[in-house]
Amino acid sequence: MAEKDDPRIKFGILGCISIARLARAIASSTSATLHAIASQQQHSADEPAGFSPVEGVTAKKLYGSYEELLDDEEVDAVYVALPTSRHARWAAEAARRGKHVMVEKPPALDLEALTEIVEACEGSGVQFMDATMWLHHPRTAAMKAFLSDQEAFGEIKEMHTSVTFKVSPSFLKNDVRVKPDLDALGALGDAGWYCIGSILWAADYRLPRTVTALPGTVFNEAGVIMSCGASLQFGGSFVSTFQCSFLSSMTMDMVANGSKGSLRACDFVLPFDEARASYYTSSGAWFLEGLAGWAPSPVEHAVATDRQQVVFMVEEFSSLVKGIKRDGVKPDLKWPEISQKTQLVVDKVKLSIDRGGGRQCRNLIGLVLLVFFAIIVNFLFLL
Repeated sequence: MAEKDDPRIKFGILGCISIARLARAIASSTSATLHAIASQQQHSADEPAGFSPVEGVTAKKLYGSYEELLDDEEVDAVYVALPTSRHARWAAEAARRGKHVMVEKPPALDLEALTEIVEACEGSGVQFMDATMWLHHPRTAAMKAFLSDQEAFGEIKEMHTSVTFKVSPSFLKNDVRVKPDLDALGALGDAGWYCIGSILWAADYRLPRTVTALPGTVFNEAGVIMSCGASLQFGGSFVSTFQCSFLSSMTMDMVANGSKGSLRACDFVLPFDEARASYYTSSGAWFLEGLAGWAPSPVEHAVATDRQQVVFMVEEFSSLVKGIKRDGVKPDLKWPEISQKTQLVVDKVKLSIDRGGGRQCRNLIGLVLLVFFAIIVNFLFLL
């Protein structure tokens, strides 16, 4: 196939942080190709600093600066794989130069920075999407269909999510996600993004009325969040909680309880098996006679696929870009809206933590004062 006749979307990658998965997905996709990779510094004229060749994946061009890649007229879309603190500058610049933009999550440090990116994309008529892979897996659509089933699931009442993984000492010392100047959100931005996003997904992207950090937030010496949780209340009887951490054993749990049924996925962020992703549903369960158990038992549903969810994401993004580039279709505004709402809730959790809502009492006097205050309030209420 002649290059000028190649219908695939040409990707450029800014940065070299954890690009292997996305690079392989682009290589595996029939709708995209990896055209260029850029790093800000070079070890040699042929290889960007920090770039480790990905087995089975090659880029046509390797650039020693981000500007050079953005100046390449052949690049259709850019994946921004930089520390979060640098997303706003380079993603917005890519958009202003007419490149469609996919940004690693979290896409920004706060809503203001994300809005800068989104407005640049809207102003240039290019597609924006953050790289939250699980939203593109066919299992996600199947789970959503169950949550929307009024007979089987009913009205949503509770949502509880947990994304945790115990990192190495080297990670805790050197990874960009523990550095306040590179990614000040820490575990909240990395693992918490999935938790908050899944809750909003279940709520049809309604925003919560209140956001309250749970006690027990853990910080590193630089003040970056290593572990935290929060409660999101949506009004009515719908309440949700989440926990995210760099310090606990691996979990990727999602539990949604409705008035008639429940749903659970033990690996909603990343399936245990790339070829077969499962989830469990239960409807109308009740105690057996004599409390000998309860029934019916949860039912396993398996969704078989022939590719990884990251490939589904690349193909969906490429399809949107192709529609804009070649068919005059408008960018899909669903994706920036999802990102902005998720970022807003992240901001609210961070604000609650900063105000002390997620901090534990660090001394006995503080704990005694809290107990004393609670006793006085109860006494006055009884009067």
